[in-house]
Amino acid sequence: MHKNRVAIVGIGETLHSSRRPYVNDGELIYDAVTLALNDANLSIRDIDSVAIGNMDLFEGHYLNDAMLSLYSGANGKPGFKMNTGGTVGTMTVIEGWYQVASGMADTCLCVGWEKHDEATVTPCISTITDPAIDRPFCVGALSGLAVIAIDYMNRTGCTVEHAAMVRANASLNAARNPNAHLRDKYSVKDVLNARMVLYPLNLLTVCPTSLGACAVILSNESKAKKIAKKPVWIKDHVSIHSEYGGAQFGVNEKRRTSHIEAGAQIFKRNGITNPRKETQVFEMYDPSAYCIPAWMEDFGICGIGEGWKLVEKGAIALESEYPINPSGGTLCTNAIGDTAMMRVAEAALQIRGDAGEHQVTREVKQALASGFGGSYWTDLFLLSKTTD
Repeated sequence: MHKNRVAIVGIGETLHSSRRPYVNDGELIYDAVTLALNDANLSIRDIDSVAIGNMDLFEGHYLNDAMLSLYSGANGKPGFKMNTGGTVGTMTVIEGWYQVASGMADTCLCVGWEKHDEATVTPCISTITDPAIDRPFCVGALSGLAVIAIDYMNRTGCTVEHAAMVRANASLNAARNPNAHLRDKYSVKDVLNARMVLYPLNLLTVCPTSLGACAVILSNESKAKKIAKKPVWIKDHVSIHSEYGGAQFGVNEKRRTSHIEAGAQIFKRNGITNPRKETQVFEMYDPSAYCIPAWMEDFGICGIGEGWKLVEKGAIALESEYPINPSGGTLCTNAIGDTAMMRVAEAALQIRGDAGEHQVTREVKQALASGFGGSYWTDLFLLSKTTD
């Protein structure tokens, strides 16, 4: 139903950290864009349009895509700005996909970034208000993550130890990824002994506040085959929005989260009946350590109540049956504007075989990448080595 197949032909990621006072926003963006252009063997003159993603209101800015257009290469080019919470990165890639797939552009540069050392996200998220009771949550996003964790533990028998296993595994993966923010290795015991933040979440089982940038270049099929030695094809994507509250957390027997719907649609449309066999890696947006086992089940990677058992078996490890977040994931790197885009970029690197020390040991023909955020919605990508 679209004019062109779309490929990822260039990827650029900066180092991520908690502070880089010697680099401004524009320089951060410029670094990611330059890396992506070099990876694609293109210049900014070869880019037809630019899609930019950033949670500028979290940083006290406004219209920073315009202010920083000279750094991103967007000056004088058509483009679009995305500002959708945790899904910023994936929505920016989706926007770029539409521009290329429709024929509006042959190439589109997608850029996501956040620089939290100059303005923190915490005051914004911590003052979020529940529209039903018209009262502030006070703990903001943490309250939603705590509800997801408690709901999953109550439904399936998952324990805090299983979350600690997830975080320990993520730390091993991030230690191999030079662009990750938190690269310290942790044992299960280290994770269990971390300071409690909001039960059952402690300091190590929730994502950090990072700064960094990511850029992805998209191209149509005819151009991709000329410029890219290893194009990665966006085979399908879906964006699903949930009704606020109950639909996401399942307050009745008809539990139907945005993840459940996204997985069902992607797999049905692409004839995938066993995603754990037919895809080889999943870069999942995982804002807490409880999300991976819970959301493996929601996405349909395994059956209900099996997620924590696969974690216990070590099945999600980089060298194991079904690697999840070989990059270290959101648990180790979370510059909100690029977090979800990093999931797409890292999944593409795995397909290309260019992930370096955190490359999985199995051949990757198809990979999944997800974004989660906004008012409870899910973006899910299916990436492929071929156009088949």
